[in-house]
Amino acid sequence: MEKHYTNPESEHEEHLAETQSPVGPEQNQPIEMNASQETGNDESSPSADREESTQESEQSASPSAVEGENNEAQDNAEDDERLTIPDVLPVLPLKDVVVYPFSVQPLGVGQERSIRLIDDVMRSDRRLVVLVAQKAADIEQAGPDDIFRIGTVARVGRMFRMPDGTLQIAVQGLERVVIGEFTQEKPYLAAQVSLKPDTQEADNETEAIKRNVISYFQRLITLVQNMPEGVAATTLNLEEPRQVVYVIATFVQMELELRQKLLELDSVREKLQNLSSFLAHELEIFELGKKIQTSAQEEMGKMQREYLLREQLKAIQRELGEESEEQATVNELRRKIEEARMPEEALKEANRELSRLEKLPTVSPEYSIIRTYLELLVSLPWDKSTGEKIDVPHARQVLDQDHYDLEKIKERILEYLAVRHLKEERKAEQLERAHEQDVTEEGVEVEDIRPTQPLQSQEEARSINREPILCFVGPPGVGKTSLGQSIARALGRKFARMSLGGIRDEAEIRGHRRTYIGAMPGRILQTLRRVDTNDPVIMLDEVDKVGADWRGDPSSALLEVLDPEQNFNFRDNYLDLPFDLSKVMFIATANALEPIPAPLRDRMEILELSGYTEEQKVHIARNYLLPKQLEANGLNKDELAIDDEVLRRIVRDYTREAGVRNLEREVGSLCRKVAKQISEGREAPIQVTAEQVPEYLGRQRFFEEAAERLDRPGIATGLVWTPVGGEIIFIEAAAMPGKEERLILTGQLGDVMKESATAALSYVRSNAAALGLPSNVFEGQAIHIHVPAGAIPKDGPSAGVTMVTVLVSLASKRKVRSDVAMTGEITLRGKVMPIGGVKEKVLAAYRSGIRTVIMPKKNEADLMEDLPKELREQMKFVFATDISEVLDTALEPIHNHHEKLSSAQDGTERPRRRKSEKAVAKA
Repeated sequence: MEKHYTNPESEHEEHLAETQSPVGPEQNQPIEMNASQETGNDESSPSADREESTQESEQSASPSAVEGENNEAQDNAEDDERLTIPDVLPVLPLKDVVVYPFSVQPLGVGQERSIRLIDDVMRSDRRLVVLVAQKAADIEQAGPDDIFRIGTVARVGRMFRMPDGTLQIAVQGLERVVIGEFTQEKPYLAAQVSLKPDTQEADNETEAIKRNVISYFQRLITLVQNMPEGVAATTLNLEEPRQVVYVIATFVQMELELRQKLLELDSVREKLQNLSSFLAHELEIFELGKKIQTSAQEEMGKMQREYLLREQLKAIQRELGEESEEQATVNELRRKIEEARMPEEALKEANRELSRLEKLPTVSPEYSIIRTYLELLVSLPWDKSTGEKIDVPHARQVLDQDHYDLEKIKERILEYLAVRHLKEERKAEQLERAHEQDVTEEGVEVEDIRPTQPLQSQEEARSINREPILCFVGPPGVGKTSLGQSIARALGRKFARMSLGGIRDEAEIRGHRRTYIGAMPGRILQTLRRVDTNDPVIMLDEVDKVGADWRGDPSSALLEVLDPEQNFNFRDNYLDLPFDLSKVMFIATANALEPIPAPLRDRMEILELSGYTEEQKVHIARNYLLPKQLEANGLNKDELAIDDEVLRRIVRDYTREAGVRNLEREVGSLCRKVAKQISEGREAPIQVTAEQVPEYLGRQRFFEEAAERLDRPGIATGLVWTPVGGEIIFIEAAAMPGKEERLILTGQLGDVMKESATAALSYVRSNAAALGLPSNVFEGQAIHIHVPAGAIPKDGPSAGVTMVTVLVSLASKRKVRSDVAMTGEITLRGKVMPIGGVKEKVLAAYRSGIRTVIMPKKNEADLMEDLPKELREQMKFVFATDISEVLDTALEPIHNHHEKLSSAQDGTERPRRRKSEKAVAKA
């Protein structure tokens, strides 16, 4: 690397020195001078004569010249004993330069005192000067304390004056010297010096290190491209280790401290060791850099080759009249855009993105993003409908084939179809009349050309396409999802199902922004693209199990999807264009209404599926489940013979549910057992009777145990609603003497049920006389009310009448009838308030063998509407408005009046009085 230390424009000129380094070839070449290059100098001085004589013997800058000078240095060094120097020599400080023996280097001289020093040296006979490095390069006028004490005595070979007044000289290092006492400091430094020859070892170790250094240097030369030519050959011809050290150290780039250390070391072996370590380190760095550079060049070369090949391929395709792959992709997308019949806004956006795609190279990351976006645009069913012409009788036939009962659901669907059919017919007639009128006025029939979607007002389209948002609510297994499939078949549309249970990310509905990595449209648009129609029946399963967290609220995102007033303009975050969802018929399913947010629930029409009666289950098993399981298990219809009594026993003794999912499993288990018997060689058909059912399905799992459990006062049967159907519960009560009166509630009861228990106790104690109980009933006693199955949470107000009945039964010692179940909310006035879930509760009572149900009078209309007629005929219902009507029906009658007054155990009898209290009472 060239290092210049002079500034001709500054007042304080610097001394320039150029070091030998592998950066450029000119650094190791002596400066050539001729007479035409010298500046004008009228003085005829000895120095001028010496300059002329020097010019005659100048060597060129070629490697041969360098080698010649090095050979001359070797010849001079062969006879060290003949080298004599004066005791006092001028000292020339150098900045960042160390001149070694045997080396020839050009130097620039710019300081005034240095120029004078060189002029005086050139006037001398031997032209000797001591070259020594400064300790710090920022010192302008280096003194005795600013320079090292070990330097090199050198001979000034030639001198050339530059136009700016500086000097260019070529020096040849001769030998190491030690600088002693300085004899002068002005006008320049001069000091006593003495030769300090190196200690040369002539052993095998030194020779081995020398060869190692030469090998390192040869490898380094191959990695450094700007190394002067001939340097490798020069180093190979060196024999003395001392020459190897100084010549190689001259040509490699090192820090000043290391250069000076090599000069100061006396042992040639140590010099070689230090130089070997440095060269090994440099070689490792250069090889690593070469590897990185080669890898980068290979990668760039690969990309350039691919680019050239692509361009050549494009040129060949142009000559052959063929399209390139990129152009073919663009043309294909353009064709699909024209065929997609998009709305105006979507068409404009698609063309804009397509023009951007044409200008991007295929290697651009944005290319794939735009291409994926356009492929989504053209794959969406903007104007593709599959709905057949509505046929209401056919739809009724399909619904009856697929589902038994569910009359309310079927009636609502048929109403929708009938309304849609009439609207389409009336609209078609209106358009036909308008078309005939236009033809009559113009006299020319205009061809219907629609490049995009039909041009009709948005309001008219919405009036026809507005679809109902139905929500089927009911326990599992009652046929909610299969009912959606039947609706799609009745309408002649495609059916798609989306399970919403457990989703917590709003992007699942609305999609991700295109700026995100891995962005994709929401599940609504993905479903429409999959079914390839804009009017499918989409079943949104488990809408009551949608979660919410920091990623958003999916139920809120569903508001726009399920709102008929908004979903004609639904915007997905990925698509960022309005898409019409008004033609889609959404059907949601849920097990319970309470978890659904009120705004979302308000947008849907709620249709409840309560469950099936025993007769309905038998009918479903006979006509739907059994044929399905026979086919699933490889059986023919005539290979298994079972009657309705078998199915009824399976329903009654092996399943107790609102739906028919477990019933289907049990029927399937029976079919598998029969299939196994036939495979083992038993002859078909196989007749299964009701008595043989345990042989196929195992022991009986459910019993009508209500009558057995009500064996003492203080127990009553209640009815509750759960998300999986209605259930019966047993409420028990006990009274215990205690220091303080308190109410103990157990059974994992909710707040509402706890309040019902408290209200029931307050009513009984406040109306004891009217109920025929002692006025101090439960006085000084602790009342414990327990609801078994404590691991199941229970809540609701409908257990109020049951709580009152239990407490009255406990206090009066009258048992509650085992065949009676009750439900209803109680007030402190004794009024029975209406409740919900009537059908589910009645079905639960029926499944448990209870045939008498007490319920609020205001629920009579619900019962008559929801409960099948055959079930109403088999059961007895008592509609109560006051708690006295409940007690008259639920409690067993008392035949002896005295037994009624003295019925007293478990806390119902009056507490015993002390003797003093009895005396006062008698008085």
